[in-house]
Amino acid sequence: MSELVTGEAVALELRPAKLPSRGLAVVLDLTLAVVVYIILSIGLFAATSSLDEAAQTAVTIAGFVLILVGAPIAVETLTHGRSLGKMACGLRVVRDDGGPIRFRHALVRGGVGVVEILMTFGVVACVASLVSARGRRLGDVFAGTLVVRERVPVAPAGFLPPPPPWLAGRFSGLDLSAVPDGLWLAVRQYLTRMHQLDPQVGRGMAERLAADLVARTGTPVPSDVPPAAYLAAVLQERQAREVRRTFANGPAAPGGPVGATPPYGAPRQSPAPAVPAVAPAYAPPTSWTPGSGPAPQQAPVGHPVAAPPAPPATEAGPGRSTGFAPPA
Repeated sequence: MSELVTGEAVALELRPAKLPSRGLAVVLDLTLAVVVYIILSIGLFAATSSLDEAAQTAVTIAGFVLILVGAPIAVETLTHGRSLGKMACGLRVVRDDGGPIRFRHALVRGGVGVVEILMTFGVVACVASLVSARGRRLGDVFAGTLVVRERVPVAPAGFLPPPPPWLAGRFSGLDLSAVPDGLWLAVRQYLTRMHQLDPQVGRGMAERLAADLVARTGTPVPSDVPPAAYLAAVLQERQAREVRRTFANGPAAPGGPVGATPPYGAPRQSPAPAVPAVAPAYAPPTSWTPGSGPAPQQAPVGHPVAAPPAPPATEAGPGRSTGFAPPA
């Protein structure tokens, strides 16, 4: 893996392409170019059959340069370093700083490639790639480019590993008020991707992030705590503080002051239904025989036999209004 640093001080982890994949991409590109050159040569020969031999030779050379040299340069310029062979193999040509190549990069690569690939049948390019630490041929060295792999195995991302259990609560006394949000984001991104990084690169990034946290908290990292575990423990402590702060400043619990909002998840209680203050009229007795005693009292129409008394307004729970007025 190659670690490149951009102008914004961002470390890029690029995987240089190996010689077999680069050779296969070159073979695919040359095969396609030769097929197109043969078809174009047949058409040019038929179109220039009336010309003299010198004119035919000039047209043939121009077609050779156009197809085998100009076409690859144009394709790499327009596609930002992805020819057909490189697309098939999952490769791309980039600058040394990881950015997309331009016409001058493709021109230098194509010009030097005529010598080290076409004229020497790829022997010089193979030797240069084997000698180079990042597998670059002479065209890449002169143009300041690098062929990298685009399709790489991607591990599941997004999982934040917890700190070791023996670090739980160890950093509860740290002052985290001076740590900016950007540094917290960088720590989180590192922890979610640290298993995808090269061990040496990941260790260096953990040490730099831990040093930034120490500079803002004023407390050095304990000698028995690895930098990655320190970052995970401090981030967990920050998340725990956020949770405690959220619940401490949240809405009041049931039974609080009047007008308080119930906490999230608590069932909302609807106000008690209003009870009518005046009882409805009683229906007259349906049948009564004189001498059998006083006329019986009938229950209210549509109501139970004994209607409960209306509760006073003061019995309503705090923060609730029954909508009931006490009887006069």
